[in-house]
Amino acid sequence: MTRLHDLYDQQGQSPWIDNLTRTGLRSGHLARLVADGVRGLTSNPTIFQKAIAGSSDYDEQFQSLLRAHPVEEAYWKMVFDDIQEALALLRPVHEASAGCDGFVSLELAPALAHDTEASVEAARSFHERLDSPNLLVKIPGTAEGVPAIQAMIGEGRSINVTLIFSLPRYAEVIEAYLAGLEARTGDLSGIASVASFFVSRVDTEVDRRLDEVGSPEALPLRGKAAVAQAKLAYALFCQRFSGPRWEALAARGASVQRPLWASTSTKNPAYPELLYVDSLIGPNTVNTMPEATLAAFVDHGTVQRTVDDAVEEATETLARIEDLGISMAEVATTLESEGVASFVKSFDELIQSLQDKANDLTA
Repeated sequence: MTRLHDLYDQQGQSPWIDNLTRTGLRSGHLARLVADGVRGLTSNPTIFQKAIAGSSDYDEQFQSLLRAHPVEEAYWKMVFDDIQEALALLRPVHEASAGCDGFVSLELAPALAHDTEASVEAARSFHERLDSPNLLVKIPGTAEGVPAIQAMIGEGRSINVTLIFSLPRYAEVIEAYLAGLEARTGDLSGIASVASFFVSRVDTEVDRRLDEVGSPEALPLRGKAAVAQAKLAYALFCQRFSGPRWEALAARGASVQRPLWASTSTKNPAYPELLYVDSLIGPNTVNTMPEATLAAFVDHGTVQRTVDDAVEEATETLARIEDLGISMAEVATTLESEGVASFVKSFDELIQSLQDKANDLTA
């Protein structure tokens, strides 16, 4: 037993890992992490860019695929193979948890982030192609992504809503989930969703703006915004997943859309390395961690409920930041734009590196 088991058994939070590599799959490393208490897995274009371009693990399959497929199609076939292996590995966790955990997340092509119809078609295609109950397709929580999320939930497809940076957008995501469930008839069990609320990047951007303000009132607020906003997100989750509307859906087998804390590695070395883990522990939540953060928590994390502590203080913190002229809405807009652009860049760089490799192989 590890602290990861304690985190779930004692506090109801599911630890997931934010990484996927073929080496980790085939060496047994991921299986060992699951045995140590990891209950799910997330991936994104940057993770695949590092895994595929940064190793030779895929070269043999890539060369074989090039005989019949263009470069981008070969990329997706390699990704689907890894996802299928991960789905099989985590399927026992999914079954043992009665469908609560054991999920593997696969993100849409990042260029679709602002195209509702294309996102719907791609998400539907991913689910049909992989056809596994523990698959979560990741759709960004952009303005264009929200209706795609509602449509997919309405079709009974499980979704990980990613790149959420603000409380108003999170409220829209919750509404999309509830409305999607309400659009269906009959049993709602088997439909799963998490809402990935990004954390550390919020502090990075708010801290930058606080430094620009530079006043004595600004400096004590550094490193406070992200946890404060996440605590208010959890309060919103508790509010929206209670009462008559939710009870009617729960009676039909619906599961709550759990908040998932993402971007939980500490970007500022001056901050505690587990700032975005130890501060956000509570029931019906997920924390997806990069491997270094996961290892740090296993070594010296604190298993204690914290996510709903000091909520009034969190409200005051965000109010003080706004009083200094820093708009959290503008922060969220900036971070969403940067997040989408970062994934597009990773995806484009990966496809270009594969194209270069294909050219070399052809030569």
